Amino acid sequence: MKKQLIEVNGLTASTATWIKGGETITLYSIEGVKPKRPLIFPLKVLFEDEYLAIIHKPAGIEVSGNSFKTIANALSQNLNQSNEADATVPQPVHRLDYATTGLLLVGKTSSSIRALNKLFEDKGVNKTYYAITIGQMDREGIITASMKGKEAKSHYCIADRVHSDRFGQLNLVELKPETGRRHQLRKHLASIGNPILGDKDYGTEGLILKGKGLYLHAYSLEFKHPFTNDKILQIDELPLKFKKIFPLWDALSQGD
Repeated sequence: MKKQLIEVNGLTASTATWIKGGETITLYSIEGVKPKRPLIFPLKVLFEDEYLAIIHKPAGIEVSGNSFKTIANALSQNLNQSNEADATVPQPVHRLDYATTGLLLVGKTSSSIRALNKLFEDKGVNKTYYAITIGQMDREGIITASMKGKEAKSHYCIADRVHSDRFGQLNLVELKPETGRRHQLRKHLASIGNPILGDKDYGTEGLILKGKGLYLHAYSLEFKHPFTNDKILQIDELPLKFKKIFPLWDALSQGD
């Protein structure tokens, strides 16, 4: 099996590419490429166009990595192939933890992947998470504990709270990370004595909720589309397990 790719000045070319003279043209020819076994794993697609997509990531699956069962390997089966000249295999442009649910942004073209990565680097993507935390805590605050010597900042605000016989108090917390360090929100909340419910890695011994997963959800993404310039605001409603603990807040947020 042979696959050929032509690039003009480092960009993928097509039959619509004009040659004026003086360009650097590169031909890539790959032989013996064995098609990858497809991962059949249905995903909920919340937004999609020719450049990018936003999907719901369920709990219990890695975004990418060496495993066969990853979101990255399932994307081609769930998204439409882009008609742009530089269409490529869809790729996530950020990460969510294995146990975290919610919105994941995906690039569908080479230029889109680069643009979205730059958008994250320039802090042009506003991310909002919700978590359920354990214990008494201030109504709002900023956590600035560094991660491995690097700056890290997270804003939080309590949206609702309920009494719990087992945990004392449970809080529904809105979280807005300014930086994107690994496990940042989980570590930050644990550092102020309010670990996320169900967090086996950073939770308090004796207060680990088992069998329900981690109560951390990537709720919204807001950014300017790098190609259409449209304002994108995508929301992924809270999982049912959140609503069972905070039914009143859920009803009010839906305008009921």
